[in-house]
Amino acid sequence: MKQLREGGFLIAKIHHLSGRILAKKIKEYKLKEINPAQGRILFALWQKDGISIQELSKKTSLEKSTLTSMLDRLEKTGYLTRIPSNEDRRKIIIGRTEKDKKLQEVYLQVSREMAELFYMGFTKKEIDEFEVLLGRILENLLSSEKSRI
Repeated sequence: MKQLREGGFLIAKIHHLSGRILAKKIKEYKLKEINPAQGRILFALWQKDGISIQELSKKTSLEKSTLTSMLDRLEKTGYLTRIPSNEDRRKIIIGRTEKDKKLQEVYLQVSREMAELFYMGFTKKEIDEFEVLLGRILENLLSSEKSRI
């Protein structure tokens, strides 16, 4: 009988536990307007400002319908803006605001604290190898999802 692997189960447990810890940290830093999923959207914009909803969907792995409602809330609270594309009138570009730029440093501090917690006791080499392996798992899952569409 084949041995059952626990990777997916462990990733799910890590996801839920880290989400709870992240939510507490967000509360400690008084970032109550932003939840972890919205933070993922803003983090993607911090890496590249002025991207389309489609590109943002790929970067965050959020479905467009989920992303749209989250973008509505972030726009309403002043953390981002929607800008019509100059190249394609059907395309909307998501841009950063001054309010978002002020939030970035605090949110990056929370991210640094989470990374320290994740990698406590790991060597740099172990972290690098682990992230490469996680990237491969993500690619496998993305590839499987695309083949089923």
